[in-house]
Amino acid sequence: MTRIDSPDLTGLTWRKSTLSDAQGECVETAVLPDQSVAVRHSRNPGGEVLLYTPAEWCAFVSGVKRGEFDLP
Repeated sequence: MTRIDSPDLTGLTWRKSTLSDAQGECVETAVLPDQSVAVRHSRNPGGEVLLYTPAEWCAFVSGVKRGEFDLP
């Protein structure tokens, strides 16, 4: 994961889950041309962005599907 404080990510299509709560406490993702995935907080779209390589994102999504991050 690479931390980017003020990237130029104009023109990207940002998406958030349809399961997001009504207060907007969620993250948004965007796929970059090189298939990296940018992640930001939906309430602060001009703020910090985390950038994941395709392999890192795939590993994360796989972990979510396996329940690795589920609360006890």
